[in-house]
Amino acid sequence: MPPRGRAVRRLTRPDPAGRSRGGQRFLLVGLVLASAYSLFPVYWLLVAATKDRVGLYQSNGLWFSDFHLWDNLHQVFTYEDGIFLRWTANSFLYAGVGSLGGTLIALATGYGLARFDFPGRGAVFAAVVGSFLIPIALLTLPLYLLFSAIGLVDTPWAMLIPCLINPFSVYLAKVYTEATIPFELLEAARIDGAGELRIFFSIVLRMMTTGGATVFLLAFVNTWNAFFLPLTVLRGEENWTLNLGLYNWSGKRLESGVDVTSLVLTGALLSIVPMAIMMVAMRRYWRTGVTLGALK
Repeated sequence: MPPRGRAVRRLTRPDPAGRSRGGQRFLLVGLVLASAYSLFPVYWLLVAATKDRVGLYQSNGLWFSDFHLWDNLHQVFTYEDGIFLRWTANSFLYAGVGSLGGTLIALATGYGLARFDFPGRGAVFAAVVGSFLIPIALLTLPLYLLFSAIGLVDTPWAMLIPCLINPFSVYLAKVYTEATIPFELLEAARIDGAGELRIFFSIVLRMMTTGGATVFLLAFVNTWNAFFLPLTVLRGEENWTLNLGLYNWSGKRLESGVDVTSLVLTGALLSIVPMAIMMVAMRRYWRTGVTLGALK
């Protein structure tokens, strides 16, 4: 019997719904802060691209002033006989063709490592893992010496060949193959008389669409944003990438009455548009992959 005049305090079970709501609020706040941190440079770049030279240095850097975006775009596309368009085409060539070929090679290599047993398989996979742990900056000088010896410096091949070999893409392809390609399906195709090439191109590639899209997008973004490799192996202005050309413009202050600073900022804004389009275009492949995993 509890003492008289003293209230009895009963223990109650914690409300899991309330704790869940608190965790959701904390997660939501974290996502909002991370999104703001990621999008703030894009916002600043958009604001800066709408200003002329006077507005850049005399107005609030976080808000709009006089609108000069169309004038800046016209100057970007006409400056130095439209060399910006040539740099954009070069970037699409290196990032598009190189990433597409690299994705096909990575998927084939990852499929071979995951579903074929051969002598030295473990050593090959260890070499692949060790290769993508090496920074690309350490490989740039050996690549330059190799390409210089065979006469590929300042040619598109100096950018395309390194894009075709990506150890990290091979690792991703191997992991995705192990998760999505069952042995039974391959054995059934072989019993039906299908050859290995037909199995790979008709069955494996179709089942690895989501993984292939991920590998391609990562390779595309990596090549599009590359700077140190093109700076080393590309000499002529006509072969430069977009990033390398904008870097060259940033070294100029004011030339022939043209505000080069505004050109650099406007060109940088244009350079992120292809990657944004690529992310939106490939979103459906990731959504398909997530839905397929949920159904399984």
